[in-house]
Amino acid sequence: MNAIISTHSLSKRYGDVYRVNQVNLTVYEGEIYGFLGPNGAGKSTTLKMLLGLAQPTSGRIVVFGQDLRKHRRSILARTGSLIESPSAYQHLTGLENMRVMQRLRGVPEANVMEALRIVRLENQKDKKVAQYSLGMKQRLGIAMALMSFPPLLVLDEPTNGLDPAGIGEIRELIRSLPQRYGMTVLLSSHLLSEIEQVATSVGIISDGQLVFQGSLDELKGRSRSHIALRTQDNEAAARLLGANGMTPQVGGDGYLTLRDGDDAQVARCNRTLVAAGIDVLRIEERRRSLESIFLELTGKESSL
Repeated sequence: MNAIISTHSLSKRYGDVYRVNQVNLTVYEGEIYGFLGPNGAGKSTTLKMLLGLAQPTSGRIVVFGQDLRKHRRSILARTGSLIESPSAYQHLTGLENMRVMQRLRGVPEANVMEALRIVRLENQKDKKVAQYSLGMKQRLGIAMALMSFPPLLVLDEPTNGLDPAGIGEIRELIRSLPQRYGMTVLLSSHLLSEIEQVATSVGIISDGQLVFQGSLDELKGRSRSHIALRTQDNEAAARLLGANGMTPQVGGDGYLTLRDGDDAQVARCNRTLVAAGIDVLRIEERRRSLESIFLELTGKESSL
């Protein structure tokens, strides 16, 4: 696969504090790359550097195989973006704002109407932006980013301010972009649930450092399973299983847990308990949630 974006030891320092520290990010063609992290982790700063809106303290950025410092104009001509809150002229209508962007991007009229239709603003296009709700402004910002149907789309918290129905619509839109328009999408969020539902690859940043990068399946693979059992007498069951070479732990939820319990061990455990006259009331497999993995990687419980 071709790398659309790659950063090499990318860093940004403000005073003595690194907001982004030695980040090596790789986004491949056709991916929806979910850039995930707690608020203040360095997501927006990283995206601003990728778009030339902030200068790195050190490191290198390559987009479409070209160095951003040397080819900024040609790279940005092929990139759509929405960073932080959308910008629009409040005294103009949604359509008038789109036409301002149309002239700047040099795109045909059909693109304007298609982008408005995609974000479901075609019936609100003649209303002044000052009268738009926050969600409508967010959708207008996405429409302006989409208008040239660029090969690379960078979205910073695109569902911010949307109601549940609007979030669902934007989620479906983002999922369709690679196949429908051949776009590669770099999407940031502090919400794991949003990234989990749209992304194919994930990068997790915490305190300016990239602590995980890989496919969503690889992230899920960190969730090791364990077996939970509830018996007639958990303490007696734990003693019996311990005497037979197993190491169950008694939890406060009324269950015993067996770490890394495979099918053979579960069957052996069940036979041992039943033979001793201890009724087994329930056996279930449990996995750590993605939320717990995220919290372990970032150490930021407040982010969720």
